[in-house]
Amino acid sequence: MARLHDIVVDSAHPAAAARFWAAVLDGYAVAPYDDAELARLRTLGIASPEDDPTVLLEPQNGGPRLFFQQVPEPKRVKNRVHMDLVADDLDAETARLAELGAVLLARHEKHILFADPEGNEFCLAQLGS
Repeated sequence: MARLHDIVVDSAHPAAAARFWAAVLDGYAVAPYDDAELARLRTLGIASPEDDPTVLLEPQNGGPRLFFQQVPEPKRVKNRVHMDLVADDLDAETARLAELGAVLLARHEKHILFADPEGNEFCLAQLGS
């Protein structure tokens, strides 16, 4: 039976998207770049991790990895798949997400709809609701 390994998000600027989501999600960090990976990027003509077309977020406590991959086309329509997040304090987390660059799109009875800086929708609900 198949197991979930990676969630891949198309992105205009993977490094910035990965940093946003690393700041949003508890227990995720941008994978470090060692000398071998930096050398591999240089052989591809990529001068720095900031221009890496595929940036990995690693879970620190289990869960799927998140990959952000560069695509040339902009986002055009509503996501077919999105992330649902929960928080203990909805108001505080809403303010924190806005400070990170999320855009509040709509408030619903049980959740709040946001867009990340690249326009990808995600939801936030109160823990336990």
